[in-house]
Amino acid sequence: MVGQTMDPLLRTVTINTGSQRYSVYIGERLLNEVGRICRESSLSGRAAIVSDANVAAHYGQTTATAFANAGFKISTHVVAAGERSKSFTDVTTLCEDFARQGVDRQSFVVALGGGVVGDLAGFAAAIYYRGIPVVQMPTTVMAQVDSSVGGKTGINLAAGKNLVGSFHQPAAVLADVSTLSTLGRREWNEGFAEVIKYGVICERELLPRLKRPLSPLGALIQRCVEIKASFVEDDEREKKGRRALLNFGHTIGHAIENVAGYGTLFHGEAVALGMIAAAHISARCAGLPAEDLQEIESAIKHFELPTKLPSELSRRRVLEAVFADKKFAEGRIRFVVTPKLGTAALVDNITIKDLEFGLEAIEPSVS
Repeated sequence: MVGQTMDPLLRTVTINTGSQRYSVYIGERLLNEVGRICRESSLSGRAAIVSDANVAAHYGQTTATAFANAGFKISTHVVAAGERSKSFTDVTTLCEDFARQGVDRQSFVVALGGGVVGDLAGFAAAIYYRGIPVVQMPTTVMAQVDSSVGGKTGINLAAGKNLVGSFHQPAAVLADVSTLSTLGRREWNEGFAEVIKYGVICERELLPRLKRPLSPLGALIQRCVEIKASFVEDDEREKKGRRALLNFGHTIGHAIENVAGYGTLFHGEAVALGMIAAAHISARCAGLPAEDLQEIESAIKHFELPTKLPSELSRRRVLEAVFADKKFAEGRIRFVVTPKLGTAALVDNITIKDLEFGLEAIEPSVS
């Protein structure tokens, strides 16, 4: 977490979806407080802590101690790091491990890690005993500003990303900003793809803000959570269409992840490529001004995110993967465009030619 200073302020965002009301806590050293906060959130029974091997090495013991100090029984469940863990095999193994270690209906799952752990552990919580609570403890920028909030959980299929999943809102979210200090530069940068997305679809003032010092980081995370909450509260299960606006850049981004092989590109890197393609499609089909398109590309380059497809990926294969995406319905792509920065629209009139146009914008140059 280069250049960040300590921020002693604890920030709280309350989310009320109708089906669930919960708090998102944002601050420093929150791992030490998780047991107390879970008690205050009326959780009891066993805390089943799910983490990947990398995160567990850094924060597993601290988290377990905090729960023990609050009087909880504990079990720990460590999965392999990386997107490949989001599979039927891994969710089955995880649930079997829950059963072996005494996780029951009165227990709750703790997802300690990045987006992969949050998705996998959240999905396991949604289906184990037909649903037990989950507490999200995101440890990456990506997860703290986006994936830990909103209740989407899931695993991948060979056909596409997150094609199997469930809406399962957390009982609480604890975003300990201190955990970001152990991220590598690439892991740090990829999370800002989602922050850029919020700037594009909702609050354009975020984009120039990202080029200034980010301290206190907690304030930026809070604003992103507030933006995400506004979409989730209005359209929890994506039935009205408004929550789907959060998918800007994701239709093509998910296809790129799939074709590259899960884990080859980070999610934020693929989304950055998808946003550039979507911005060019927006210029072609929705009138996005050239200067707005340039501002999107500039923000993506500022965080050293990719702007061109890896040379081994073909446009044809990415296009084929787009049509396997869950956003493809009744023969049409539900595609998010931005007519101008700070706004977005969900349209169903994007053609194959339009998608090809967007993909051409991210094709590597031929030397």
